[in-house]
Amino acid sequence: MDQSDKLRLLQSYWYSPRRLHDSPTRYDFPGDRFLPNRSLMDLDRAHTLLTNKTTDFKSSKCNEVYQQKLIESQSLNSEGKRIMVLRGSSKSSTKSIRFVDELRQEMAAISDNKSKQAPYRSIPKAEMIVFDAPGLMDDYYVNIMSWGKNNVLAVGLGPTLYLWNSVDQRTHKLFHVREEDNWPTSITWSEETQTLAVGYTCSNLQLWDAESSKLIRSLQGHSGRIASTAWNGHILTSGSRDKSIINHDIRARNHLASCIKKHSDEVCGLKWSNEGDRLASGGSEKQLYIWEASKMSSSKFLHRFTDHCAAVKALAWCPYQHNVLASGGGWNDRCIRIWNTQKGICIHSIETKAQISGLEWNRHHREILSSHGYSTGEDQNKLCLWKYPSMTKVGEFGNHEPRIINLCQVFNYSNF
Repeated sequence: MDQSDKLRLLQSYWYSPRRLHDSPTRYDFPGDRFLPNRSLMDLDRAHTLLTNKTTDFKSSKCNEVYQQKLIESQSLNSEGKRIMVLRGSSKSSTKSIRFVDELRQEMAAISDNKSKQAPYRSIPKAEMIVFDAPGLMDDYYVNIMSWGKNNVLAVGLGPTLYLWNSVDQRTHKLFHVREEDNWPTSITWSEETQTLAVGYTCSNLQLWDAESSKLIRSLQGHSGRIASTAWNGHILTSGSRDKSIINHDIRARNHLASCIKKHSDEVCGLKWSNEGDRLASGGSEKQLYIWEASKMSSSKFLHRFTDHCAAVKALAWCPYQHNVLASGGGWNDRCIRIWNTQKGICIHSIETKAQISGLEWNRHHREILSSHGYSTGEDQNKLCLWKYPSMTKVGEFGNHEPRIINLCQVFNYSNF
């Protein structure tokens, strides 16, 4: 072996991957046989080609030079076609080097087709659980059922208030009213589900600790029955037959924070928005008010809607559009109306042909559920599911013999 062969062998060993791996010294080597140096790649452009939906790219001068070098190195002509292909047909070997755009278009078409396919939606055909409810008050204007985030259902049956725990399937009697004609007419769990607000026929408003079954506090201020209550943090809002709305600050000794008298009849519907910045109130005089939390002490309403033709009891704020409110009217109205409370306009109205006693937005699908009472047809005493925002009926179910008075939504389905 001559001197030149020895030198060539030494150089091949010096730059071999094994030599570079074993050596403790770090070398600025452009790469080995399998892993190129990524600093020589245009990764930003590659990412743009894969993610950008447009097919037209304005190349810079540098990119044009790079593409020309690529064509020359791969023996491609100016149209991106191989020259002197040795195997395969001409059709299979004449694909453009811009195949990434074609692939992206195919993927987009597949994605659009998948999005247009309606997902399978299963509607229950029968009830999961049925409770005996003797003494349930048949009064459209009361709200005597509430499901807390602790998955405990509170329901008033005549003079007695019961709690049903969905975890252990046990029923507990919270209290029994001894006074005649002073039954619970409004029941609402607090947001942290530690306190239960109970309004009565004779204008009493009480706070109960459900865990200890003890009365915490009595709140005064109304002179008529309390048919509706709603929580907003530490503020408890109550609506009464005396036509007033009172905000109670349960932290303060003097709990009366503000009192509003704008309704001309009983306040039978109250619902705070999910953000807690707006309150919706419905009355028996067919009017719906929207209040701003920061301006309630001045009794100035944000909007007043008079589109309903009957009492407005059913109210529900949309969980995925904070300015959208759904309201339902009584027997002479029978309409679900969707409101944009930011603009103060009705964006949708649907005739249900039945009295609307409750509304609940589906937290898992863009749907709204309505409960019904008296009807002009065969749809009375049923639950109806509506697609939002088209408000087309998805289905109906329910086998209630008397009319449905209240509607509330469970928070955790895993216990069933």
